[in-house]
Amino acid sequence: MADQPFPLRILVLGAYGLIGAEVCRHLSGQGHTVIASGRDARAAARVLPHLPFRSADLARMAATDWPALLDGLDAVVNCAGALQDGPGNDLEALHHHALATLGAEAAARGIRVVQVSAAGVRADHPTIFFASKARGDAALLASGAEAVILRPGLVIGQSAYGGTALLRMLAAVPWVQPQALPDTPVQTVALGDLAQAVETALTLPPGTIWDLVEDAAHPLSQVIAAHRHALGFAPAHLTFTVPEWTLAPTARIADALAHLGWRSPLRSTAIRVLDGGVTGDPAPWRARHGPLTPLTDTLSHAALGPEHRLQARAALLMPLAIATLCLFWLLSGVIALVHLDDAATHLTAIGWPPGLARASVAFWSLVDIALGLAVLHRPSAPRACAAMIATSVIYLASATVLTPEMWADPLGPLVKVLPAVMLAALTPTLMETR
Repeated sequence: MADQPFPLRILVLGAYGLIGAEVCRHLSGQGHTVIASGRDARAAARVLPHLPFRSADLARMAATDWPALLDGLDAVVNCAGALQDGPGNDLEALHHHALATLGAEAAARGIRVVQVSAAGVRADHPTIFFASKARGDAALLASGAEAVILRPGLVIGQSAYGGTALLRMLAAVPWVQPQALPDTPVQTVALGDLAQAVETALTLPPGTIWDLVEDAAHPLSQVIAAHRHALGFAPAHLTFTVPEWTLAPTARIADALAHLGWRSPLRSTAIRVLDGGVTGDPAPWRARHGPLTPLTDTLSHAALGPEHRLQARAALLMPLAIATLCLFWLLSGVIALVHLDDAATHLTAIGWPPGLARASVAFWSLVDIALGLAVLHRPSAPRACAAMIATSVIYLASATVLTPEMWADPLGPLVKVLPAVMLAALTPTLMETR
């Protein structure tokens, strides 16, 4: 690769993720021809609309799919990865087997590969995330390809996703500062430093592994406090540490929610990773390229402002919004079914036959229950919110025509529908992650 002419044609796998998007922008800004790749063309179009796209689901690709993906390239940067096995994610296939095949194809074509791995990976690690990453790194190095492995610590930038989004969400809690595993050591790396390191790796000696971490490790509590300060939130009046015994059941709940499409940063793998710390050896990279940006400078250079505070608050409010909508619609439907005759009196009072009135109430009660359950399914939640709005409009319009006196009811059954409509309208926006 050292004698390859610049600019290069570079494929970035996992291009629309937190790291991949920054790598794409940096390499493109340096004059390279960058091709984005990933599973979701629409996500890539939203994040990187100016780049060409090649579709690839690494965990499901056959060996015969790789030649077309790698056609005409000088280098590949792999930023693809997943935190935990679950629906749509097979870590062994994604982190290990795909890397072995990529390495073999790249070696045959003389393509440089830069693998963005993770600090602390090792084959005997108890979490499949780290263990599968280690096996993939080893397979890539053994393939004969011109490969360089970068192992970043906790990546911090202006954007946030996963663990960094969780840090900001915790920092956004008003008045108090909740925390867990406060003494866990964490070394960070600036997102911009990582993107620059990827470009540098295009000319580094092949077969090398580099930890990308700042010099000093910080306790996790200090990392959270630094984010709170950088985001401009008021200092907490009280800090409390969540007991460690609560982490396992919390992780099990988060793992269960993954089957409904919710990729919580509190899943069991994330908890185990944090429990072991996020650290690496900064000395080799520092000796050759100088020290990486420390945490406080990284957050200062990120220029976090009102939009990032809003994003952090949205991340904090989103699960509460989903839970509120679910309970509102479920309880509305269940209560109406339990008190079917009482609910039907509003219709029988205006002349509806009792059977038809009860059937109407039962039908719409079941609709309420179905919508309350549907919003719990992440892929269906935006459509469920739209259906909630449409159903509410039908309720309000029908009541206005058939039972207008309900608008003057002291308990305000119709008036209370309006904030529920607004919450259903806002929730899909709170759910946006990229």
